Amino acid sequence: MAQASAVTCITRGSLKPEARNGIDIGQNLRSGGSCHASFNSSRKFPSKILENLSRNPSKAAKRTDYPVVRCAWRGVPVSESEGNLTNLKTCDPESLSYKLSGGPAVEFKLSDFELCSHVSVGLAGKGDEVLFEGVVRNPESPLKGMRVVLRQLASPRAQRWGHRALQVISNLVPQQHMYMSYATRVHGYILASGGSDQSSTLTLVHGYHGSYSLHQWLHSEDWMSELESRLSLDEEVARRVGDDRLGGPAAHRHLRLVRILMRDLLIGVNYLHSRGYAHTQLRLQNIQISEADKHVKVGLLGNAAAFPENSTDGTTTLGGSILKNADTRKLMIAYDMRCVGFIMAKIVLREFMDPSIFALLKNFLNQGHDPAGLREFLLPILNKGSPVDNVGIQILDRDGGAGWNLLASMLASKPADRIGCRDALRHPFLCGPMWRIQPSVELTRWSIGSTAVRIIEEYIYGPQQRIKLSKLVEIMERMNPNNNVKDWTKLVGGRWRLLYHTGRQLGLTVRQAAPAVLMGDVTLNFEVLSDASLSLNADIGFSVMEGENWPQDKKGKKGSLNVRASSVVLTDAERVYPEIDDKENSNRRQTKVDDNVSTPKRRSRQILPDEPGPASMPVVRLGYPGEIDMSMNLDFEIEDDAQFQRIVNEVQILIPQEMFDISSLVCGTYVDSRLMVLRGVTGSACLFVRSPRSGPVKLLT
Repeated sequence: MAQASAVTCITRGSLKPEARNGIDIGQNLRSGGSCHASFNSSRKFPSKILENLSRNPSKAAKRTDYPVVRCAWRGVPVSESEGNLTNLKTCDPESLSYKLSGGPAVEFKLSDFELCSHVSVGLAGKGDEVLFEGVVRNPESPLKGMRVVLRQLASPRAQRWGHRALQVISNLVPQQHMYMSYATRVHGYILASGGSDQSSTLTLVHGYHGSYSLHQWLHSEDWMSELESRLSLDEEVARRVGDDRLGGPAAHRHLRLVRILMRDLLIGVNYLHSRGYAHTQLRLQNIQISEADKHVKVGLLGNAAAFPENSTDGTTTLGGSILKNADTRKLMIAYDMRCVGFIMAKIVLREFMDPSIFALLKNFLNQGHDPAGLREFLLPILNKGSPVDNVGIQILDRDGGAGWNLLASMLASKPADRIGCRDALRHPFLCGPMWRIQPSVELTRWSIGSTAVRIIEEYIYGPQQRIKLSKLVEIMERMNPNNNVKDWTKLVGGRWRLLYHTGRQLGLTVRQAAPAVLMGDVTLNFEVLSDASLSLNADIGFSVMEGENWPQDKKGKKGSLNVRASSVVLTDAERVYPEIDDKENSNRRQTKVDDNVSTPKRRSRQILPDEPGPASMPVVRLGYPGEIDMSMNLDFEIEDDAQFQRIVNEVQILIPQEMFDISSLVCGTYVDSRLMVLRGVTGSACLFVRSPRSGPVKLLT
């Protein structure tokens, strides 16, 4: 073995060159790092390194962010029909008769490679594999001069993983173009003789796609420019996602990168699904970007799980439950789509690269919350309630919140509700402005609600904005997909925050109140009691201001008003719209036509007749047979009953009458997993958004 001139120990990201006469891998591993060794002569296989690793596999490093990261994931159970792989303990050359590139897998020899001076051990806490880079020097090999990666698998489990990767890839090779474009290509294997047990060690020879995974690209300081350089972003690459522009503001560049990366990833995953496999280990550490063809590679497929056979009577045991083969296939695809959703969340919102922030997202989903409420949940965490300064939130808010819709579809709580790869590729969020995509009714409904939310957040309630909001609410009510009691009881349970109401609005700026009261969150909490019965609790938060400088200092003293209805009965009903006299309607249209003729500027406009609206619309009526209780909690002491009465009167003026007297809420006209509209006796509408937070959000430490 060649003597090493220098050894670079990498421990927690620090570089410490040390001059030694030999290589002491065991000591470096015990120090908690990985080792990159430089060899004077690199034509011989560093067998001493492999021998030390096979003896002490448990002493591997515990880090995952190495300069050379190619993570291999193991542990996915193999089906019973592939028991020969499960029971494998040694590598038999006859068991490697997989068909690659139209013929048997190429068996290489160590002498065919010139090893580079880069060795990585203990990747992802696994000490049973070693990776190093090499160049094919065999003049008779078609790969002569190509840089490849040699992945030596020491333990029986790692060898089973390698066998599985070879078996899966042999089934993907019939479509070589797709396989080589979106998956890491395996060129062959090396069998090295072992010790006295006559066992052999398997080494996979696969493609080299650079030293960085997508996880490391996103951790770079200037990640956007580096990724654009890696992808060689030009007009031709931009046209692949329906875009004809380059450069632009940071939000445009970020969105363009998201579309390129996500479309490549979805095409590769869809290719695996079409060939009958689920990846099962999609994560940023397993994804690389090829420098040659600029495509995203989904990594090696040692953990890929085969779909069950397409038989109507066949069943599969999964997690102790017996499922039909079709249902098992859907679950496997849904799991991959959930992983793709996590990848998209990290690419768009880079705050999720922080494990503590990402843990909040996973906890939110694990608690059973609907991902349609992700924006309401993440906004105070990522940017303290304002979407202006966060580029990722701006990207997801574009085009009527199309990004939030796609993210919610990928992370849906029920596997059956998750979007597939093909539908995701047709989603408007991943299609540039050059591609005209006809949105679905569900996406149109989502966009209308998102537009209303964005207008409300701007807090510019001029006459035009108020009219526009009223029109949007009416359109939402006409497109209500859940208009019966059964649908409402499924969706209405939980906490809803009041966003806007179309009735009278008074603030502290148009009058002088004593005392001044500043309103906080106004929420409704529904609890489902039976198929048509609910309990309703309204929580109204406010702050009482003292002194004349309260416009500058709005801390105040906290208080809350609670209104509770012990029983709310839901019944199906109809909302009848008032009829308009035909003569009056005709005169109104004639007036419009006359105005158009008399005004030269409007002659080019086409006056369309007003489309008649529906005479009635199905709604859900709210009845209150039980008692209604009201209580107030104050964090301070009041002087007398008169002050208490003034506070109550001021709160009653500032909030909608329907929230102060919840029995005034007479019908529900719209509800989905994100928004809800309730109408009062006066006809005013209250728009609510689902609020998953039950208390202040605290970051994990």
